[in-house]
Amino acid sequence: MKKKTKVTKITKTPAPAKTAAKSRKTTAAPAVKKSAPKAVVTSISAQVNVGFGNMLYIRGVGPGLSWDKGVLMACVADDQWAILLADATGPVICKFLINDLIWCAGDDFVITPGTKMAISPVF
Repeated sequence: MKKKTKVTKITKTPAPAKTAAKSRKTTAAPAVKKSAPKAVVTSISAQVNVGFGNMLYIRGVGPGLSWDKGVLMACVADDQWAILLADATGPVICKFLINDLIWCAGDDFVITPGTKMAISPVF
């Protein structure tokens, strides 16, 4: 005769739930907003009548300027031309030309960065 073996089922007791580690609340210093440096804008205007159909150009040394090729100025009135040059790091040295061909008379104009300068060139 075979001996009956009693089988007992072993169950594990569930482990206690793990508690999340307590996080420490830290108070960070308020963020300091760094403001972007303001762009230095140099404003140059020329008061001159160049004649109907002609354009006024500027050449020189400064942001976007060169002595080899002129930059067209914006006509803001019948005899008023203007240009804004951003981020000049040194003096802007320039001269004006009609149709990028005819140079104005006199010495070069020197403009301090970040200023507004109104010039009346003579041709």
